[in-house]
Amino acid sequence: MRGLKATRRIVGDALGHFNTDDGWAMASHVAISALMALFPFLIFATALASFLGADAFSQQAVDLIFDTWPKEVAEPIAQEVHNVLGVRRSDVLTVGVVLAGVFASNGVEALRLSLNRAYRVSERRSIFRLRAQSLFFVLVATLGFLAISLLLVIAPVALRIAANNLEWIAPYVGTITFWRYVIALTVLVLALISVHLWLPAGRRNLWDVLPGVTFTVLGSFIGSSLFATYLGRFSNYASTYAGLASIMIAVVFLYIISAVFILGGELNASIKRYREARAVAGTG
Repeated sequence: MRGLKATRRIVGDALGHFNTDDGWAMASHVAISALMALFPFLIFATALASFLGADAFSQQAVDLIFDTWPKEVAEPIAQEVHNVLGVRRSDVLTVGVVLAGVFASNGVEALRLSLNRAYRVSERRSIFRLRAQSLFFVLVATLGFLAISLLLVIAPVALRIAANNLEWIAPYVGTITFWRYVIALTVLVLALISVHLWLPAGRRNLWDVLPGVTFTVLGSFIGSSLFATYLGRFSNYASTYAGLASIMIAVVFLYIISAVFILGGELNASIKRYREARAVAGTG
């Protein structure tokens, strides 16, 4: 009974603060910022990959990102991304590519703002430090995707060589698709943990952010699955939005994911507030 009462209090506090503190509007901000940051990020990442001699990065990076999206959502926007990245770029140090990195960091800033509101904290760090941190996140994400995509390029080749020389390993060749999803999920979880720990103001430990991260992963899966079902059975965006259908699908999908992400931060904050209230009551 006490556990149910605590759950109701925590969930009520999280939903109440989300609603009163413009959570729906912040979800729109994060969704649009994420969409606007996606193309600059991939352009910057592809240019850096080309500079480092890893030209296979673009295809693998896009596949890795959209592996976590429902097929109905991913296919239209992924095709546009592939078209943009089909232009060969080796000008990693030019102004245009550097600006792409800066624009990509705007998406990180949107995440920071939403989490600061969710955690009920005020930002006191300088704008230069914050922007430097956002650019660092973009660079780390680029290098991380580069390393993972190279692994996904090399792994199938190595697996085929092993299967040709080691008969016992042949039955396991088909698991490469499974491991793609495992890698994508691992990257997502680590990224969420990093964002919750270091982006917003204040200090938190791993146990403080795990409930929200877990909620975000599960909520995103449920929300994206329901949206994919809606697209497949009940909706015809093409007839409504014509050539803008793929963009509208991506915006609505990202809005759902953004709302779940912000609610994850609200949940962490509510759990912390509940624990602090219990501690005060216990010592009072």
